[in-house]
Formats: sequence, C-alpha cells, structure tokens
Amino acid sequence: MQYISTRGGAEPLGFCDATLTGLAPDGGLFVPDAYPTLDPATLQSLAGQPFETMAHAVLSRFAAGELTDDELKADIDAAMGTFAHPARTPLVQIGPNQFILELFHGPTLAFKDVAMQTLARLMDRILSQRGRRATIVTATSGDTGAAAADAFRGRSAIDLFILYPDGRVSDVQRRQMTTIADDNVHTLAVAGDFDDCQRIVKALFVDREFNERVAMSGVNSINWARVAAQITYYLFAALTLGAPHRKVAFSVPTGNFGDILAGYVAHKMGLPVEQLIIATNQNDILDRTLKTGRYMPGRVSPSTSPSMDIQVSSNFERLVFDLSGRNAASVKERLADLSGGFELTAPELAEMRTLFSSGRSDDEETRKVIGEIYAETGLIVDTHTAVGLKAAREAKVPDGTPVVTLSTAHPAKFPDAVEAGCGRRPEQPERLAEVMSSPERSTRVAADVKAVADIVLERSRAVAA
Repeated sequence: MQYISTRGGAEPLGFCDATLTGLAPDGGLFVPDAYPTLDPATLQSLAGQPFETMAHAVLSRFAAGELTDDELKADIDAAMGTFAHPARTPLVQIGPNQFILELFHGPTLAFKDVAMQTLARLMDRILSQRGRRATIVTATSGDTGAAAADAFRGRSAIDLFILYPDGRVSDVQRRQMTTIADDNVHTLAVAGDFDDCQRIVKALFVDREFNERVAMSGVNSINWARVAAQITYYLFAALTLGAPHRKVAFSVPTGNFGDILAGYVAHKMGLPVEQLIIATNQNDILDRTLKTGRYMPGRVSPSTSPSMDIQVSSNFERLVFDLSGRNAASVKERLADLSGGFELTAPELAEMRTLFSSGRSDDEETRKVIGEIYAETGLIVDTHTAVGLKAAREAKVPDGTPVVTLSTAHPAKFPDAVEAGCGRRPEQPERLAEVMSSPERSTRVAADVKAVADIVLERSRAVAA
C-alpha cells in the first residue's frame, strides 16, 4: 500500500515513511491509495474479541507488511496497557438505543490517548530501526498536546514541541502538558488561538530547508497513523451493538474533523455505519459547511468546550479529496488558500449528506445538556460529550438504530463548566493528583513562524545530530 498526497505534489510513501513524515511536503495530507477492506466474515470473527485484537486487524492492513505482526502486536499491547479500564473504551447505555462510548480511560483522560500511545511506540520503533532522530512539532487545542506529552516523554530519539493557545485551554489540559519534566518535551504558549498554532506548524512543514534540518514530524491528526488507530473504537462499538448485521450511528464532537474522519474510513472499509453526526460548538464551520455547501473559516470564539475551538478543520481536506473523486488538482486549488473559503460542488455536497449530518451547541445549550443527562442518568459528562449528546438527540435516524456518542474527555478535565451544568464537581481521578500539584514549564512565544522556528532550532537535538 502506498500513501499519496491530497494535493498531488508529493512522492508516494510507504506506511513507515508516511508516519514519520506527517504532513506531505506539498502541504497536503497523506491518504492510502486505496482503502483496505474488512468483509462481513472478518467483522463477524472480530465480534467479542479484545480491543487489541481489533486494533491489530485494522493497523496491519494499513501497515501492509512494513512492520511484522509481532512488532505491531507488541506496540499495541503496550499502548493499551496504559488504559485503566479492561475494555479500553467501554460502552455505556444511557437510554433506548442511546449509548456513550467512553474514550477517556487512558493516561491523560481523553480520546487522543487511544491513538497517541500507539503512535509513539510505532514512531520510536521505526526511528530506532533506522538509527534516526526526529523533531515533532504539533499544535493543540488542549488534548492532543497532553496526550503527546505523556506518550512521547523520555523517548531518546524524539524531541517534542507542543504549541498551544495561551489562555485558551483548561487548567487541567495546560498542566498535563506543562508539568512533564522530561527534557525532550517543550511546551510553547502561543499568543493566539489554535488556528494560529496550526498555521505555524503547517508553515514549518512546508519549509523544506527547516524540515530537513530538524528531521521534522507531526502527530496531529494530520498524521495518517493517528487516524488509522482511531478506527478501532468504531469497530469495537459497532460490533458490540450487533454489526455487521446491524447498522450503527455515531455522534462525534469534532473541531479538526480527525476523529469523525476515522469513522468515515471505518465505513469505507466495510463497517455498516448508518450515519456520522458532526457535533460542533459555536465554532461551527463544519455544521455550516454541511448545511450550505460553503466552507468559510471565521474567527474562533472561546467556549467551554475548548478542544473544538477551531475554524480551520485540517482533516476535512481528506474528505474533500474523496468527494472530488480524488482530484488532487481541485483540492490544491480550493484548499491552498482558505482566506476566501471554497464551495463544495452540488454532487460533492449530495454525496456528503448521504452519510453525514450535523448539529451545533453553544455554551448555554451545552450546560443545559450536562444538567439533563445528570438528572436522567446520574452520569456526569464533560462539555465536549454534551455537545455530542445534543447532536445525537436531534439527529434523524431510522427507528431502532443505535446511536453512539463519543465521550471524548473525562469531566474532571473541565470541572468548572461541568459543575455549572449539573451542580456537582466531578471527582478528580488519581492520575490527575500529581499533575495538579507539580511545577509547570512553558515558554511564551508570539504567533509568529520565525519565533517558533528559532526555539525549535535552539533546542532540538536532531539539529546537532
């Protein structure tokens, strides 16, 4: 299997090279040249199997023989061993045909751990086999940075630089990044919003001289291996609820479109998905796009669900690539400069609507849902999960279809907003105790490409190597 750029200007790469490279050098995103399949018999054989077995079934198809079964299994087992729940991503019923998929039992209490713990081990293995070093520069709206800091801490072949919007992540999210004491982890508080952080990272990726000098890589959901690893929990939930003989709908809180893209790829691989519900907060570019056909970034509005405070959804490019019939020239023309937005064609929009629907929730609506869920079920959910639950309630799906809302973060990561919604402060898991009391390390930096580049050049050990 080869990985090609959505913009058509990069040489195809194998799985390992695409994983280390992250963003394609032409500014596009890597996608497989064809989606592998899981036929009904294979899906049936996976029903009831451990999460790790399902993860291997998925990743082995994307790795396409570049890593041995033993290597993949070892990395997957080690990654999932960091999770506190034996099911890894347990499914909880909250009403008739309504379920929550708890994705927050990993080390940093957010869904990003599922893929990041695996990705860190895969990258470490590939670099060690090649005798190389890498510099990872990543942008985060909160959870990606925390998950990356935990997964990559202490890894001798990798330096990690995390850009986060100063003052626009929760206290818990910030501390999960800034209290990591390992010398290879560097947190940069950018004077701007997440889109500024993401813009800087993309600019560094396409600067060929800089990229090669620091051996740059990325672990945002721009990295295909992240998307591939997230497919597993869609399989886990759907097979638990009766797939392949029964279709399942998923409501996904999303800002950067990476998490829901994994559901789309699961569908393309053969998982019977009834509907993928895009759940957004007031930063509703994806909801607006599906309703109007026009993708037009606006200004980021800070919210109580900060991981979704995004107006440029990077992974949407991968979907546009498929909707366009994999027309790289069309994608490049429309997405290279987003200052004026772009239009989906009528056939593209119609095709998107055959699988996707959408909904939005502002802060007041989110607060209300948190209170309602607590009153109805006794469960305390975080703000992002509440956004997903509101969209799930409003979605039009066939009678009898199970609807699974992805619960992307533990409520203790957003205690003030959760308490405002249900009147109870979520209990703090043991994993957070040290984080909330340890000293922080962070460097403030302007939302400027050169300012960030200078810090990376000064601190990255790959430069000297």
